[in-house]
Amino acid sequence: MNRKDPFYNRSIIIGVTVAIIAVIYLAQLFHLQIVDTKYRDFADSNAFYKKTLYPSRGAMYDRNGELLVYNQATYDVMMIGREMNDFDTIDFCNTVNIELETFFELDSLMRDSRRNPGYSSYTPQRFMSKLDTREYAMLQEKLYKFPGIYIQNRTERQYKYPNMGLILGYIAEVDKNTMAADSYYARGDFSGKSGIELSHEEDLRGKKGVEVLLRDAHGRIQGKYEDGIHDVMPKSGQDLTLSIDIELQAYGEYLMQNKIGSIIMIEPKTGEILAMVAAPTYDPALLTGRDFGENFMKLARDPYKPLINRAVSGVYPPGSTFKPAQGLVFLAENIITPDTRYGCAGGYPPLGGRPRCHGHPSPLSLDPALATSCNSYFCYGLTAMLTNRTHYTDINDAFDHWKDRMVSFGFGHKLEVDLPSEKRGFIPNSKFYSKVYNTENWRASYIISTAIGQGEILTTPLQIANFSALVANRGYYYVPHVVKEMKDKPLDKTYTTKHDTGIPREYFDVTVSGMAHAVTNGTCRGINLAPEIEVCGKTGTSENPHGDDHSLFMGFAPKNNPEVAIAVIVENGRFGASNAVPIGRLMMQKFFKDSIPPSDKWLEDRIVNTVILPNMYLQNSRKLNAQ
Repeated sequence: MNRKDPFYNRSIIIGVTVAIIAVIYLAQLFHLQIVDTKYRDFADSNAFYKKTLYPSRGAMYDRNGELLVYNQATYDVMMIGREMNDFDTIDFCNTVNIELETFFELDSLMRDSRRNPGYSSYTPQRFMSKLDTREYAMLQEKLYKFPGIYIQNRTERQYKYPNMGLILGYIAEVDKNTMAADSYYARGDFSGKSGIELSHEEDLRGKKGVEVLLRDAHGRIQGKYEDGIHDVMPKSGQDLTLSIDIELQAYGEYLMQNKIGSIIMIEPKTGEILAMVAAPTYDPALLTGRDFGENFMKLARDPYKPLINRAVSGVYPPGSTFKPAQGLVFLAENIITPDTRYGCAGGYPPLGGRPRCHGHPSPLSLDPALATSCNSYFCYGLTAMLTNRTHYTDINDAFDHWKDRMVSFGFGHKLEVDLPSEKRGFIPNSKFYSKVYNTENWRASYIISTAIGQGEILTTPLQIANFSALVANRGYYYVPHVVKEMKDKPLDKTYTTKHDTGIPREYFDVTVSGMAHAVTNGTCRGINLAPEIEVCGKTGTSENPHGDDHSLFMGFAPKNNPEVAIAVIVENGRFGASNAVPIGRLMMQKFFKDSIPPSDKWLEDRIVNTVILPNMYLQNSRKLNAQ
């Protein structure tokens, strides 16, 4: 066409416009057919029904092969909205044992795209979960009467023992955030929410499969498509063998009934947790089935807070259980020698007899200071370290060396146990005190309570038990863990790597000797099992501003080639020797002898029948009962 032709420019514009429209049309067609699968899914759903095949969740066993957690068949009701023609709602409700009002509530929830992202009337949607065997049988028998209704098989957790609720954890239906974070999950799926169920979710859940079924023109299932060659079978989750001894665990829970606190027992040479009792606890079977919601709310509102695993989440001043760590730091930093002696006059003399101390021989060296739990000795030691200008430039430098040593013992940071909700505790550094006192020239006397495990120091029961294992090993530890092995997967290197403090063994030998003497003729005499078993230990009494002091004990046995380390905390239990030591004794007897000897039955009865509950908990409980 001649460019001078008056229609030339118009034809160019029309041609470009047509080309643009064609490109837009092709792009939209590509998006609908290739990128966006929604309409393709609608089309496919007319011919196919893709049924999800759920894997069996991994089972759990104790260290001796005892089955702890297994699966039982349960059934979900699935609906395809567009197929629900001539639907007898009342007959359906009677069949699955629900009220008509409940049916409409569940139906509304299912069709709400805000609460059920990805809802489509063309694809199967979960209407209700967890039919029991009787309801399933009745529905299966009448399924032909309910077009658009399908049954989805899955499994539900079952428990052989009423113990370990806080360790095992529970599973619950996923929320929108979980689905957005992991494409594996769809509405109605379940995942671990606490305990091992959460920390090992990816190992336990397995992989879903799919069964492709063919429909006829009326939407009825005709069988497998192309003899099932497109089906994908599910892969079961990993079975886990735990390091827990269920008999030891159950006995610890028995002793801690009507008390608040924890017991942790660790195998020092591996870091495997043999028992982890957090009291109060709950029967894991409560958080299964249709009563899950009601039972969960009862536990959540319980003033004793049974959903909190105090073994890893509770934080306490360690009291005198901290003194072996202090002694090791003073030795390692060349502040004292094993023969260094300090005096005691019923308290720390430079501060007018505070903190106070009980009667014992004086002066004394480190070994008897540990045996008698002398407060003055460790106050003198900390002051000597913080005022030393031969090793350190100033008090801040000295205190940061102290803090670094404590961190090497596993205090002040998460140990990375394979359970959720672990707390780090608190070991301050020099900047903390410089800020508190608004000067870098603060003095040792300002923080003297730190010397005896009070003040700002906070530890978890797990950290105390781990430190006990470290002393038992004479200088190293493995990160504590509750999963011993998996069938098809090795343990993470986190749990097989040795953590060495770098402190010479001879210093640990002095500490072990002091802890042995604490048992034979010191503050821990109540746990003396000699001559059969030589126990090393250390009591603690932790000040509590909210009530009676906490009772603590840490130790290990036998003295040479230790097999077990232990930490016990009884909130409001008063002196360490009053409750923590007797519980430690009984747990040691159970571990080494598998039963309690007749000579200790009176002690078992006393501990089991002792109720130690803070007044504030009792008051809250009365308020709840009155509501």
